[in-house]
Amino acid sequence: MFAKATKAFVKDTDHAGRLIPVSSLNDTDKLNLRSLIVKTRHRCFWQEPKYQSPGFTLGDVLEPGEPGNTPLSPTVKESDFVDYSGTFGDKKEMNADGNMEAKLADFNLTVEGKWSTKQKLSLGSLNKEKVDVKDLHNYSKNRVLDMSHPVIKQTRANPRAVLGVLTERIMTSLPCPVTNNVLKHGNVGANVSACVFLSGKASMKQIGSTQTESDVSLGIPANTVMAYSLIELYIKCNGQFELCLIRNNGGFEKVTSKDEIEEDGIMDLRGDFDANSPLNLNEELDKLSGHFQLLSVLPVAKRSSLLQLLKTTMEDREAVSVLESVLDQMYAGETPDLGDLEESERETVQAILDLVDQCDGKDEDEIRSSLLSAVHLIVSAMDGMTDEGLSVLGSCCSPPVLQALQILVQHVAAGSGETLSLRDAGLAVLTEEEVYQRTESLFGHSEVTLKREEDTLRTEMKDQPGYLPLVMSITVKGLASLV
Repeated sequence: MFAKATKAFVKDTDHAGRLIPVSSLNDTDKLNLRSLIVKTRHRCFWQEPKYQSPGFTLGDVLEPGEPGNTPLSPTVKESDFVDYSGTFGDKKEMNADGNMEAKLADFNLTVEGKWSTKQKLSLGSLNKEKVDVKDLHNYSKNRVLDMSHPVIKQTRANPRAVLGVLTERIMTSLPCPVTNNVLKHGNVGANVSACVFLSGKASMKQIGSTQTESDVSLGIPANTVMAYSLIELYIKCNGQFELCLIRNNGGFEKVTSKDEIEEDGIMDLRGDFDANSPLNLNEELDKLSGHFQLLSVLPVAKRSSLLQLLKTTMEDREAVSVLESVLDQMYAGETPDLGDLEESERETVQAILDLVDQCDGKDEDEIRSSLLSAVHLIVSAMDGMTDEGLSVLGSCCSPPVLQALQILVQHVAAGSGETLSLRDAGLAVLTEEEVYQRTESLFGHSEVTLKREEDTLRTEMKDQPGYLPLVMSITVKGLASLV
């Protein structure tokens, strides 16, 4: 709830993208002015960096210097920031139909679900504290970092990590509430037609419905840091450093080259992705084909369970981010702590980890590692989609629709501009108006336009689409591999 609140607040108040939302209440005590912040870029270039505070300030990692050196204490400016309150949320619908024919009975099952989430946030008057950057520059001029300090050594050892200094923070002035309301409503209907021995035919129809509502409140204390900004450091091998007044220029001297491709085929850019740079969608997806192939040959039951769990995760944007963070830690060889997760999130995450862990065969460790990488790839791509696109895709997870989406994705990647026929068996589901509208919405939120004329269809990528077509394509192909 806290992470959702801070993200919504930053999205509404900082269109320039300077502020970083605080992800956990436990972190706020360490977010003081001049605190060191480790910014770590993910292995997938479309993901937002991860920020951690190791609990040290810039002054803690400086060499002692000469006795006459001025202490690092630049001027701090305080001001009112904004008076903020808001209500945000979303509504989702899900429909599914299933049929089964047997020797003695025809069985039809219809499932409908609707749910909405609403979060009310009233932060009141917020305060801003900001370090005078000119003073910070003057105080730190000619100072040298202790390159043997654990924070410096450990950050330097990670080629994706950059060290920064917290120079601005936004704080609550009074205790304030966050209220989260979730309303779920579902219907299940079944029709059974059976052949009864010596009696002809009998039928039965049954309909059931359920509704649940939950309200959770969270009290945010006064003087809680909601968001902050930082200045990155460029650190030389001898410990000299510069404040990077232009964003995304920090790092360590003689790190790796700017661009590289990881062994598992996932593009990794050291800097921010340039939306104007060309992206060969077909080439990128081809590099990842091994991941999709691995998922497609899993046992049927395992594929089905994994698809259902990922579909459940997509119902909540925050749950996707939580799962991605857990998988990222595991991929890095760390042991994630699931104790801080909400019960529903913990159950879903643990179920997915159990499925990944269940591997048989000679090279089960290698298979487990490859499966972890494949699932992490899909979840990372899900996390890179827009909120609207992810919400729509969550309602398009039936096998026929996923297979149709995969055909469209392959067509977009090929970039041939050829016309597709909706009479083809794989695309026939798109003749249903509701399915087509959802598909059109999904592709639209991924910077791809669908153009339908009678029973033909064309796809067209928009100008400067950025990474959105790629993350949507990875997600669709990954989910379709589990059908």
